[in-house]
Amino acid sequence: MAVALPAEGVQRSERVVNVATDDRERRLVEQLQRGDERAYVELVEAHTPMMLRVARNYVASHEAAEEVVQETWIALIKGIARFEGRSALRTWLFTVLVNIAKTRGVRDHNQAIADRSAYPGGATVDPARFRPATDPEWPGHWATPPEAWPETPEGSVLESEMLSVTKRELDQLPERQRAVVALRDVLGLDAAEVCTLLSLTPANQRVLLHRGRARIRECLADYLAVQT
Repeated sequence: MAVALPAEGVQRSERVVNVATDDRERRLVEQLQRGDERAYVELVEAHTPMMLRVARNYVASHEAAEEVVQETWIALIKGIARFEGRSALRTWLFTVLVNIAKTRGVRDHNQAIADRSAYPGGATVDPARFRPATDPEWPGHWATPPEAWPETPEGSVLESEMLSVTKRELDQLPERQRAVVALRDVLGLDAAEVCTLLSLTPANQRVLLHRGRARIRECLADYLAVQT
């Protein structure tokens, strides 16, 4: 039986986690500043895939995105000695990445058409999945609710398949939706960091995140309905 921690205990645990995270990052920065090759390899392996995804939203080809990422790592090598820790190393790294990508020229960055919903009226879920407003019992409620995750031995297999579906659908999202969802849900940045990186207002960030998540959620629900 789970026991709820007192608020004071939860806060103390959060402080311990934050201190441990700060200590790990401080050691990593020190290793990078000493030119520790293993620290660079660790950082490159951890962040390059997501850096490519982010850069791809600002440039016209995958090859250009690779060049942007390469320039970012060069900038890290040249600038790590001056890193003062005013922001998290990851935030600093991706800020540099976005700035470099912007200077390469983003053709479609400001095209609002890429953010249009798949359904009329700005809906992010198929309206046909809801009961009509005239329904005498449950107006506006689910007509076909999302499928629950199956509690079966096959769940682990489905989980792997669902991750593949999620990645596929993420890649198919409109550019700015894809960037916001990837930064928030894959990389784990908070809303303020994403707004800074992508030059978005808080309201725009919320809309893009909601639409992107809703589209992926719908595709996962459809896939799960077929499998169960």
